[in-house]
Amino acid sequence: MFGSIGMPELILIFVVALLVFGPKKLPEIGKSLGKGLAEFKKASDELKKTIETEIEQSKAEVAAVKDHVSSIQDSLISPPAAETVPSLPADPASVAVADPSPSVADPSPIHPA
Repeated sequence: MFGSIGMPELILIFVVALLVFGPKKLPEIGKSLGKGLAEFKKASDELKKTIETEIEQSKAEVAAVKDHVSSIQDSLISPPAAETVPSLPADPASVAVADPSPSVADPSPIHPA
């Protein structure tokens, strides 16, 4: 209950408190100690709830950012529906091949000077 403090130690603490404070003040001190512990527990519970609320809000924000990033990533990966990819001709022989021979713009011979 109190860690390494056993029943003999608790009795000793009670006897010392009774001798120091007297039998008339001891109930008031116990009452004050009880109120203090109750306030401490209440404050720690409120702090715990606040932290849990902040964590949940952060998780929701992270999820929203992940959804936004994945939607952007999907739009970059997939092509838009309006664009069409050109298809290859069914018969490769029907494709026109450019003439590889160079064309001559000026048929006159070059004269050295």
